Amino acid sequence: MASPFTNHVVIFPFMAQGHILPLLDLSKALSRQHIKVSIITTPGNAKSILNYISSYPHVYLIEIPFPTIDGLPKGCENTSQLPSMEFHLPFVNVTKQLRKPFQNILETMLESQTPPLCVISDFFLGWTLAVCRELGVPRLVFHGMGVLSMAIIKSVWVHQPHLKVKSVFEPLNLPGGEADANSWGVVVNSFEELERSHIPCFESFYNGAKAWCFGPLYLHEKMEDLDKSSSSMLMQWLVEQTPDSVIYVSFGTQADISDTQLNEVAFGLNDSGFPFVWVVRSKAWTLPVGMEEKIKGKGFIIKEWVDQPKILSQRAIGGFLSHCGWNSVLESVSTGVPILAWPMIAEQSLNAKLIVDGLGAGVSVKREKKCGSSELVIVSREAICEGVRELMGRKGKECKGESTSPWTSG
Repeated sequence: MASPFTNHVVIFPFMAQGHILPLLDLSKALSRQHIKVSIITTPGNAKSILNYISSYPHVYLIEIPFPTIDGLPKGCENTSQLPSMEFHLPFVNVTKQLRKPFQNILETMLESQTPPLCVISDFFLGWTLAVCRELGVPRLVFHGMGVLSMAIIKSVWVHQPHLKVKSVFEPLNLPGGEADANSWGVVVNSFEELERSHIPCFESFYNGAKAWCFGPLYLHEKMEDLDKSSSSMLMQWLVEQTPDSVIYVSFGTQADISDTQLNEVAFGLNDSGFPFVWVVRSKAWTLPVGMEEKIKGKGFIIKEWVDQPKILSQRAIGGFLSHCGWNSVLESVSTGVPILAWPMIAEQSLNAKLIVDGLGAGVSVKREKKCGSSELVIVSREAICEGVRELMGRKGKECKGESTSPWTSG
């Protein structure tokens, strides 16, 4: 019996929320074009992915066991489960053990009625290129970063590969560079109106390959109503607030933030006088004594997954205190919400620079290093309070106009 599909795409995301979600949105978009999509992942990530794609019959899930090694917490199959960023490099390295299962899957697919047209795999999974080349399947790289950030990183890799820098971090060699440069092309979760001037530079590091900007990928999916009780309560609360009066706060799923720093955030938000919605990653942290009563009625703290694009699209949201992860930047720009930029790890400082200096669609939080009783507070409550007031005031109105301009121009 002939296959109902004429095209088949294999997608292999890196096991991190910020890398998985955009590729799931891409999978949905491809399936709407009647393209068969096979997503490769591990059992620990399969359940959440299935919930996300359950209504898409053309999207299939293939599981391969995640390796168990000393040095990684047992059962950890996603970077959001890592106790700290110290485990990130060992986590990346252990994914190389998935090479043989990945090869077996591709070999089976090539013998089927719908062999894969191509493989789209994350740049952290650079080892997939060797397998794809051996089997004659084109490999496209997916980048969870923006074009500007990747162009800068590629430039350093090509022109200053042995540059010595003074840092508290040990220099790391990321071998994905060669795999990227020799791949068939690159898929980026961005759009030309936002980063058009940086695309030619980015493409110059590839051997004649093209960079396809398909973003913001989340917009390919119609926003669905939130079904969790706390989220439903949140949406009702937001509807009752004055337009542009609420500051939304989220620092993503990766960065480690101390309890002392979280306390400073709580005090700063309260002192700003603006109502807020704050998504907190830490399950163990609790509000400082007496703070729960102070924020009652004006502060909404959530310790579970939320539909961030849906929250940002609410009229009540007037600003976003963000770590400047690339997905958050895209969601902020496409909903016209200005950012109070507080970059923490990875390329987030470059994203913040694009937002604040490049687009004028946000302001930077002031960093003040001061020693507490036992920990280092990176951003004080005063700096947070001042930043929120600036963003939610006249400056924020100027930024709001700029944050919509690259989007509306397209």
